[in-house]
Amino acid sequence: MKIAIFSHHKFEQPYLEKANLGHHQLSYFSTNLNISTAGLAQGHEVASLFVNDDASAPVLEKLYELGIRYLALRSAGYNHVDLQKAKELGMQIAYVPEYSPYAIAEHTVALMLALNRKIVRANNRVKELNFSLDGLTGFDMHGKTVGILGLGKIGVIVTRILHGFGCKILAFDMREDPELKEKYGIEYADVKTICEHADIITLHLPLIPQTRYIIGKGQLNRMKKGVMLINTSRGGLLHTKEVIKALKKGRIGYLGLDVYEEESGLFFEDHSEEDILQDDMISRLMTFKNVLITSHQAFLTDTALANIADTTFNSINQWEKGGQPSTAL
Repeated sequence: MKIAIFSHHKFEQPYLEKANLGHHQLSYFSTNLNISTAGLAQGHEVASLFVNDDASAPVLEKLYELGIRYLALRSAGYNHVDLQKAKELGMQIAYVPEYSPYAIAEHTVALMLALNRKIVRANNRVKELNFSLDGLTGFDMHGKTVGILGLGKIGVIVTRILHGFGCKILAFDMREDPELKEKYGIEYADVKTICEHADIITLHLPLIPQTRYIIGKGQLNRMKKGVMLINTSRGGLLHTKEVIKALKKGRIGYLGLDVYEEESGLFFEDHSEEDILQDDMISRLMTFKNVLITSHQAFLTDTALANIADTTFNSINQWEKGGQPSTAL
């Protein structure tokens, strides 16, 4: 099959080539998929999309006109795809439901530790031959209350790691798991209660209408002064403008982000040659010393990249045989 791979990055190509085994014809496009770039898919049967590609209704209609009948998502998230329109057009879609929950969970805890112990600031000081410890005081993770919003596979692994640190775990999820409660001493609570009592809050929810801006002005005002807030899930879970206000007031003491609600067209790209960053919100976030931002790299491990590539091509191979992949949406 002829496959148009949008939002291609150098770091993933070796894994895609290995998974393909030279079987399919691959065309790599570094540009994001949108209504202006959809024409690149002409002559292909499959379009492979990454997390920040635009698969809205107009784009899907354009792809269909060009002969695309299959969409192979290289991501677990699919909120960027108009599933209803795809169904109307008869386009088949597959995604990667799981690639490495350990990669995301470990990066989440890495952000916590780096913020807490001010690792980046300390390293920068040492490089300037400044060995002073003033302003670098952190806190013991042991004994702290951590609120985990979302106990899917990633949230459970974060729970296991933090339980090992000796943290008390409050959790919000659609269902309670008696085994997790017994094994890790989890206390289930609503979002309001978690915001009121947690020293650290970490988000591991999908982005759906019910969870968009789940952390906004109201919940931020309920949080402990100096709370640590971590988001490695979906940018739209946080109301960024309200988060900036909370940082200015000192309500948020530490903020760790691997995702950002306006990251499309910004993350995954090199903007270092630009004179002026056009995004005012992220520019403001970058001025705070207690904010640590990574550009959607939590998934970026060799294990995860291999699993994403393997799952993607397993789905495509099933389509080629006339079958329905187990990862179909």
